[in-house]
Amino acid sequence: MAKFLAELLGCTLPEKGASPMFEPTIFGTLIEKPLGDHNADKMPQTSPFPAMYGSNVYNKNLYKAKEEDYEGLYYHENNLVSGSLEALIEHLVPTVAYYPDRTYIFTFLLSSRLFIHPYELMSKVCHLCVDQQRLTDPQADKARVRKIAPKILQLLTEWTETFPYDFRDERMMKSLKELTHRLSTGDELYRKAVQQMTQTLIRKLTTLSQYEEALAKINSSVTDRLTVLKTKPQSIQRDILTICSDPFTLAQQLTHIELERLSYIGPEEFIQAFVQKDPLDNDKRCFSDHKKASNLEAYVEWFNRLSYLVATEICMPVKKKHRARVIEFFIDVARECFNIGNFNSLMAIITGMNMSPVSRLKKTWGKVKTAKFDILEHQMDPSSNFYNYRTALRGATQRSITAHSSREKIVIPFFSLLIKDIYFLNEGCANRLPNGHVNLEKFWELAKQVMEFMTWKKVECPFDRDRKILQYLLTAPVFSEDALYLASYESEGPENNMEKDRWKSLRSSLLNRT
Repeated sequence: MAKFLAELLGCTLPEKGASPMFEPTIFGTLIEKPLGDHNADKMPQTSPFPAMYGSNVYNKNLYKAKEEDYEGLYYHENNLVSGSLEALIEHLVPTVAYYPDRTYIFTFLLSSRLFIHPYELMSKVCHLCVDQQRLTDPQADKARVRKIAPKILQLLTEWTETFPYDFRDERMMKSLKELTHRLSTGDELYRKAVQQMTQTLIRKLTTLSQYEEALAKINSSVTDRLTVLKTKPQSIQRDILTICSDPFTLAQQLTHIELERLSYIGPEEFIQAFVQKDPLDNDKRCFSDHKKASNLEAYVEWFNRLSYLVATEICMPVKKKHRARVIEFFIDVARECFNIGNFNSLMAIITGMNMSPVSRLKKTWGKVKTAKFDILEHQMDPSSNFYNYRTALRGATQRSITAHSSREKIVIPFFSLLIKDIYFLNEGCANRLPNGHVNLEKFWELAKQVMEFMTWKKVECPFDRDRKILQYLLTAPVFSEDALYLASYESEGPENNMEKDRWKSLRSSLLNRT
């Protein structure tokens, strides 16, 4: 994980001649000053437990009243800005007269894992629910249970729907079953609601496992391009233009891959990727020793694969005219990605074309009409903290909000920059205040950025799937960096002694490798 973060946080748009693999560089501040808008309608909204209670449980007056019930919470201008961990946990638990604001539920469930394991939080929530409502008492007032049960079930539903991956932990499932059993005993309506919630959760976890297995199968089937060339003559090798010659179609299929992989990234992965040991916790291990951001990592690896695929397709053809045609094709694909709102594929394509083995092909580039490419590079220019890209992203986001068609809803951000934004926001503010309180003001801002991503990842791809193209994009062999240089030198010979020496070394090491 540490290596992954070091690579990821070093990414910028490479200059011509750079490698797309993320390498450490020095950055200034990436984050603009947060706006501080915590409106609940921008946060995840789960439909209330059917007709059990009215919308007044989300009333701001009830939210403020909670301030009077518990010590350890600090408000500023009616906004909760900090509190002790225990008080914040109590603030999460509903009562007969109170249900937490949904913005708070998402923010606390997202950020609490910096201080406490999700299974420990679930255990505390269950304990509070049982004790406060005397659910262990056989003589408990049934009318009281009927009032509190739907609210507790609603909280659990929000948790299981927004953070389902937490429940891959058997300890989470055990606590969930124990609490829901207490709530549903003797009441058929609650029993059905619990069953529905549990089935939905299991379906999500099953789908995740199937996706991870499919991803592992795809990755295991990918081979090095140079190995393939040794076993098959280049004349019978497939290339991208034989698979798909229409830029718009290829951009659509890239968007399929992007949206599918985005959809499996849990919101908690943004936090767990950066978890450090809580200074007030002397005993427990932090999350960094667990594989807690695998889908996030897999998505970044896809970016690298696409960059290398682009570079491979350009360097592979023997004829200069063919190489120039491939470059122009990918420029058109990148433009279509921009129009769709697929900024991640756009950046991966530009990155691939800016790799040294590609950028050094001066004779090939001399036959390319580069005006469209120059415009795309300008849009993704990293100067001024990616100002041009951020402007385009805001435009795509606004289009998505006011969309009249599913195609207009697509927003796929340049993902590595999104990760960096969240990382620097996390690093730029303390998790705890000097008095030991959790700095909730910081976590409102983190939650807002993650929630925007949550909105983007829920969009379903409106384009028809082409299995042949998708299969090629995901599994076609690609050159390693050394093999790219070798192919580049074979296409356009070395220009200086350093390149000649490298060419000889590569020929010796790669072509003679058994």
